This record gives sequence, C-alpha cells and structure tokens, in this order.
Amino acid sequence: HHTSHNSIMKMGRTPRYIGNLLGLAALRSCTTNSSCRAFTVGPSSSGRMASSSSTTQLDMGGRLGLNRPEEGATPLPGGMTLYVKPAEDGSSVGDCPFAHFVRMVLSEKGLEYDLVPTSQENKPMWLVEDYGGKMPALRHRRECYVDSEVIAQYLDFFFKDPELSVGGEETQSATEAVDGFFPAMAKFVKHGPNGDDEDDQKREVLEGRLQTLEEHLGDDVRTGPYLVGNGEQITLLDCSMAPKLYAMDVCLKEVKGDPIDLATKYPKVRKYMDDVFDRPSFKSTVEYGPETVVWGWTSYH
Repeated sequence: HHTSHNSIMKMGRTPRYIGNLLGLAALRSCTTNSSCRAFTVGPSSSGRMASSSSTTQLDMGGRLGLNRPEEGATPLPGGMTLYVKPAEDGSSVGDCPFAHFVRMVLSEKGLEYDLVPTSQENKPMWLVEDYGGKMPALRHRRECYVDSEVIAQYLDFFFKDPELSVGGEETQSATEAVDGFFPAMAKFVKHGPNGDDEDDQKREVLEGRLQTLEEHLGDDVRTGPYLVGNGEQITLLDCSMAPKLYAMDVCLKEVKGDPIDLATKYPKVRKYMDDVFDRPSFKSTVEYGPETVVWGWTSYH
C-alpha cells in the first residue's frame, strides 16, 4: 500500500498529567477495503447495529506525546471508530476490560462512535501492520490511537465535558491504592486447580490489594463514592477500575468457587463496586455479561 506522512508539530503546552504518556501515535497513511459489522453508539444507546463498509484512508506517522496537525485544528466530535475484542461468536462485543474502560469514557462524555468487534482474522490491514493488531484501537477520522490509557487521556484532553482527570496528590494517592490490583487478580483467576497451595498464595496477594483499596475507601476525607479525593467526582481511574472489578466479581463466583466474601471482608470495596456498576456509563457498556467474562478468562486473553 502507499504510505505518506503528514507534517505535524507538538502542542506548545501539554498538561502535566498528559506529559508522560507512552505515546499518542498516529498511524501511517494507507488505504484498505474492509467490510465488517459495527455498532453505532450514541449518548443514549448501548449500541445499535449498523452496517459498516468503507474505504478508509488513515493518516499515520509515528510520534510520541500529544500532537496536533500543523494547521492547528482541534479534533471535533464524530468520526470515531473503536475496534475491540469480540466475544466467542466473533461478532458480538467481548469482555476486554481495557476496551470497556474506553467505552465508559466515551459514554461519560456523550461521544458517538462506531463499535467494531474485530477478530484476529478480520482486523484491518493497517491495524495489523502498523500496530501489531493491538486493541482497543480508536480511529478518529485520520488518526488512530492504541493503549486504553492513551485513548482515555486523548479523549479527556480534547473533549472536556465533563473533565475526568484530576491532577495532584489526590490522584496519586488513589492510583497507589489500586496499583497492582489487576495483575494480582489476573494471576489468581487464571491459576488452576483452585485451592492448591499456589492458589492460596495468589489469593492472599489479591486480598492484600483489596485491603489496600478498602483502607483508601475508608479515608475520613471521603464524602462521595468515587476513588479520587473526596470521591464526589468520577474520574478516569473509576472508569478504568470498574470493568476490572466486574471481571473479578464474575470470576470469583463463576471460576474460583467464591473464595472471598467481599461484602463481609471488604464492605467498602463491595459498596464502591455496586456504586460504580450502577452508573449509566457502566450499565450501557456491559452488554457482554457474565457468560462472556467466564469464556474470556477461561480461554485466556
């Protein structure tokens, strides 16, 4: 395919919380024909089916940091396509917590997008050749970003209503409280057989992370249900954690034989989970459900 590069320039001033991004990279330009099933998702819909058949020219040109086209145009809503892992049938939405994180951010901001569950066989050529097929991948008109954290920061930087990033020590404290949770959860869930010595060790590591989160949620300064500061404002960190906690919730019951009584041992964590699971941005994006979570975690990602 033909490849060309757009001239680009760095934004003059980048907020501190975005400055350390691993890389908002725009892809090299190529043309590909692809026909796939897509869901068109709007502020009030969880995903209605749409037919998607298009010839797309993607402008790509690897670069680090948050960048802006030379003409200085600020990205506008619309023209977004999110490629995500599919469920077992290859066409429905899969259980990937990182894709779910991005979808919660899009929902919180009321941004419309086409949702395209994409199997290994159906990935666009540009996604495979230029990004190793990594998903979730957000294409926004001529640019494409992978890595859920990078995508979330991109969305929060350019579409600030509502702003989901809070800087400073409050965010750092909350980030430290959840640090290590997901690897600990993943190692425990994926280990078999249940109940052997190694399983018990992995469970204890996970419970240590849950205890850290329990203590954070019990801080006296908190007046709201969310993770950062006083808990009154939902942030990117909540959108990131909610799908991971949902995966844990399902897998503890359905895969691991219910070895941890969250309500008794970690009541604040259980309450936080219930609160964030009740948020419209979560409820409208969890259509994959427990069965797909079990399939995803027992077939491994």
